Amino acid sequence: LNPHSKFISSDQKREITLESDVMKEFSDVYEQQYAVALFNSVRFEIEGGGGTQSQLLHRKDPLEGRSIFSGSLFQYLEENRKWRSRFVSVPNSYAIRLYESKTAHERGLHPKVTINCTGYKALTSMEEYMELINASLPGVKAKVGSNPFIKCATQYPLILWHPYARHHYFCVTTEKEQKKWHAVLQDCVRHSNNGLSEDQPVQTPAFTDAVRLYRQAKGNYGTWEMMCGQPPQILANLVMETLHPELRDAISPRLKGKMQQRQRNWMLISDAVYRQVLCQTTDQYNALVEACEVQRVPLDARLRTDMDQIITSKEHVSGKIRALVLPKAEKLLQTSVQPYISSILEALMEPTSRGFSEVRDVFFRELVEINKNLLNGVGKEKLGDNLDRLSMLAFHPVKMQSCYEMVEQLNLEGLQQRFDVSSPSVFLSRAQILMREQMDNAVYTFEQLLNQSLGPQGQDDMCKAIQRCQDRVLKKYDYDSSTVRKKFFREALLQIIIPYMLQKLSASCSPELPRFKELIFEDFSRFLLVENLFEEVVLQSVSKDIMMAVKEAAVQRRHNLYRDSIVLTNSDPNLHMLGETPHVDWATKFGGDELEGAVNADSFEGGRSGIGRRQVVSMILPDEVPLPYESVLEVPGVELIPEEDAEMFESQEEDQGDDEEDLSPPEDPKSPDSVTEIRGLINPVVEMVVPVSEKNQSDMTESTEPESTIVPNMVEDGVEEDVTHVTTMVETVPRKSLKHRPSPETILHALVGNEKQEVDNGHQEEAVIKNANKEVVREDAGKRMTEISAAESDFESSQMPPQSPTNERLDDGEPQPITKSLNKEDTIINPANMEVVLV
Repeated sequence: LNPHSKFISSDQKREITLESDVMKEFSDVYEQQYAVALFNSVRFEIEGGGGTQSQLLHRKDPLEGRSIFSGSLFQYLEENRKWRSRFVSVPNSYAIRLYESKTAHERGLHPKVTINCTGYKALTSMEEYMELINASLPGVKAKVGSNPFIKCATQYPLILWHPYARHHYFCVTTEKEQKKWHAVLQDCVRHSNNGLSEDQPVQTPAFTDAVRLYRQAKGNYGTWEMMCGQPPQILANLVMETLHPELRDAISPRLKGKMQQRQRNWMLISDAVYRQVLCQTTDQYNALVEACEVQRVPLDARLRTDMDQIITSKEHVSGKIRALVLPKAEKLLQTSVQPYISSILEALMEPTSRGFSEVRDVFFRELVEINKNLLNGVGKEKLGDNLDRLSMLAFHPVKMQSCYEMVEQLNLEGLQQRFDVSSPSVFLSRAQILMREQMDNAVYTFEQLLNQSLGPQGQDDMCKAIQRCQDRVLKKYDYDSSTVRKKFFREALLQIIIPYMLQKLSASCSPELPRFKELIFEDFSRFLLVENLFEEVVLQSVSKDIMMAVKEAAVQRRHNLYRDSIVLTNSDPNLHMLGETPHVDWATKFGGDELEGAVNADSFEGGRSGIGRRQVVSMILPDEVPLPYESVLEVPGVELIPEEDAEMFESQEEDQGDDEEDLSPPEDPKSPDSVTEIRGLINPVVEMVVPVSEKNQSDMTESTEPESTIVPNMVEDGVEEDVTHVTTMVETVPRKSLKHRPSPETILHALVGNEKQEVDNGHQEEAVIKNANKEVVREDAGKRMTEISAAESDFESSQMPPQSPTNERLDDGEPQPITKSLNKEDTIINPANMEVVLV
């Protein structure tokens, strides 16, 4: 970034001033919201309450001792503008780690690059990427069809795009690999964006409310796409939301060079600024949280002492604010909100319900496959591997991709502009996270029930046990998915409608709010803020309509939504007692002592450096595919890289060294070891078979000197080379009578008989290989027989074209008559009139 340091230094003062102003204002709002969130948390703890109880069990740490996947692809290096092969490893933190090679990863070396996918988008086309790039700099527009500043070596790119941070470019060699890698990258982005922890009942609501109120004070209502990741990352996005346009307007006119170079320079500058802002927001947020936590103990003591008085004061002030706001809110509801609630709900329900239904189907299909394998007589070790892979089904990005794609069909077009919804991506990401959680809950519940019902039964009893547990879990999943979806619909409707109503009502209600502060006692002023009370009144005014709309859909059983009263709480206490049991290690349970030792070794290695952990997804590229290329420009064609088998990709751990293919390049030519070999390289000898007549043959045999001529020969580079000293050699082949020559049927039966004999002699492996290449051998035999028949002068007068005895029904053991197919005739030829010579 040295060439652009002058741009950053000239605006560094403005950057520091703006960032300090943003963080100061946010800190004041956060301290106020922290006290309010603490009050709500303590009140909930005292009064109790809660929603419906989940029927499925919940696993605390499903990815313990696991890694997501590893594989190899090609990365574009901006330093030297070249492509390099990289080994990729993704641990359970979903951070992408790029290594120089697989050996460097196994040795525990530090990765070349570590990518935190928060806020990124995974793209699969350069056209989509260039649209985002062209919109980043105003006044710098690319012409239609212009080349981007980066040239992808293959037609299957993978790009991680971020509005502020550095972009990352990858590519693969097949479309199948691209789809798999895209699913993995999307899963990394999805997991990283879901950064706010729900286990912190005070810090998380205080932070989210502070960000929302800060943006509303700046006039930004509605959903925000960059509300993703950890709090320091969200704060960095909050600073860049204001700083980025100002910095772009100041620097863009001063960028020099071609359009592609200016775009590239601007990206580097933006990344440098974003990293600096992120570093400062991290330190400032940690200091802010620490200062608030210091005051938590005295605030908590005051709340528990004066809780009744605080609640009474809040109800009194809320009643005054309700009298002011409610008439205006009801009028706005009737004219601008209620007519659209059903449309918004339907747009949310259909794709979301299809996604949850696909989760159920994927879970069901996996259990059906396990039962099929049991009926086919698989061993206990294989059963352990299948159950072990099932336990990680929710975190398999490729298997879950079909579920995620259902939700991606969510379309709020027409409603986004009315209700200021910038993008449905916020709702998509939340729905997909809930789908993954429900899948893992279903799998974990099935594991606990199956483990409880296991005994010394045989395979038949095992299949019945799996079937019983499957039916029981699916019923519980239907209830839980209905409950989760209804909660998701209510929250989504509130996220869409409440900002719209606040924006419409703030102009008339905000000037009246300061006078309500006089009604709050000074001792309670930290826990009761008129801004929060105003929002609660607006929320209560629209909550009734939203609840009724969702309840009506549940009563009508639309999209398999059920009423909460159908299943009673605590209906299965024995099941919830199983939630305290540890995770079932199926590979160890069915694998024996040797496998158990391997698992322990993996756990030790995983705790030390993450190497050797069990992978949720096996390697994207198998080990036998070599990647010796320093540059992707030297990557072989797609046909030289075998596609990964579906079974291999779905398996968690496969021994990839058993059936390893030799895909190494051919050996280089060796140096000549003798004078004769050197002469052979200088004057190559070419043997040519030239058909001659008997007259010419007798003339040639009577001559004493070989005939010397010049024959043009084309070498590999296309240059003609003169080859001299062509010696004609005549070989006499004794002829046999027709009766001594075998018929075509005899030849074919002999070929098939040899294959059967090999199988009978115990060479099954060679027989399988030869059977796979049977068609090629038969075609070569047919061509060889055709050439010999054409060379026979006795049959030139018959003008009968040679016909390969190979036919389509050869595998059925039914020889077919030979016809004059080349002459477009169907006349059947008598084999007695045809002569075949074998060499």
